[in-house]
Amino acid sequence: MKRFTLVFLLLTFCATAFAGESQLQKATNVLNEIMGTPDKGIPDELLERAVCVGIVPSQLTFALGIGGTYGRGMLVCRRGGNGAWGAPSMFTLGGGSFGFQIGGKATDVVFVVMNPDGARKLVQDSVKLGAEASAAAGPVGRSATGATDGQLHAEILSYSRSQGLFAGLSLDGSVLKQDADNNRKLYGRDVSAKEILIDGTVRTPRAARGLDLTLAKYSPKGGQPFSGYAVAAAPAR
Repeated sequence: MKRFTLVFLLLTFCATAFAGESQLQKATNVLNEIMGTPDKGIPDELLERAVCVGIVPSQLTFALGIGGTYGRGMLVCRRGGNGAWGAPSMFTLGGGSFGFQIGGKATDVVFVVMNPDGARKLVQDSVKLGAEASAAAGPVGRSATGATDGQLHAEILSYSRSQGLFAGLSLDGSVLKQDADNNRKLYGRDVSAKEILIDGTVRTPRAARGLDLTLAKYSPKGGQPFSGYAVAAAPAR
């Protein structure tokens, strides 16, 4: 059983390997499809307040004696916290649970980072959501009216889409880690998440421009400034 579980995890890792432009295109498609149905999407005012948006296309959920989740995604922040959408930084998102189930499914995960403090925490090498960064399942619909106090004060609001159903998702206990290898593949050099997301000193690659345009379509302005950082002017694209 242990060997079988190890093989399963290795296959899961390979199945979610970074696919360059196709992975960024998948993220763009996920966002377009979710926001294309406003009554079931992320409330507009939350996107206007958000400083960053993270997308994990097809995160895998599995259960084979040991249950868990694993996915690769990308995080995009507004330059300076309140400017134009910038370059993406790659990350992995995973969590685990114990049980006696056999099965698996793929789920799209989207989360919005609601303030600069949340963004600063997510550029660390590794952060446990819910413990080191407050997280809550996000409200769904055209407006955030009726959102709970916990949702309104969370640093991260998260959502999932599986088999056409879009709903708030709790990411408590999940661990977000920087994906340095795939950042290196995307940018052709070693570059940190802080340089990409907070400092704004990294040029947006051609493959990510479609994602930026989509974010600008649904949230052209907003956010909050990253105080305490000397944010560079956005590089020419």
